[in-house]
Amino acid sequence: QVQLAESGGGLVQAGGSLRLSCAARGSIFSINAMGWYRQAPGKQRELVAAITSGGTTDYADSVKGRFTISRDNAKNTVYLQMNSLKPEDTAVYYCNTIDVIATYGYDYWGQGTQVTVSS
Repeated sequence: QVQLAESGGGLVQAGGSLRLSCAARGSIFSINAMGWYRQAPGKQRELVAAITSGGTTDYADSVKGRFTISRDNAKNTVYLQMNSLKPEDTAVYYCNTIDVIATYGYDYWGQGTQVTVSS
């Protein structure tokens, strides 16, 4: 059963923008803080933006001022608007809850969506 489905990635030039979307199963989305994570080749996955069920947001310093996370509770969807993209933003982007193990009982991740920023 698909729990999470990310979309919206692609190839963009430095300075450009992309908007990522993540559709989550309702029982996961409705009670959880959600986050966008990314994993670049050879690096660990990192949390770059988070949003609580009430809409409070937080960002990693590396994306603060450039990325905006939002959620549509009626659609069980979380978004990541990415502006002023840099080559170092290149990664596979995933959405998930903030506490993955507590949510699913194991380390579950969706397929992610590739973002590539060319210089």
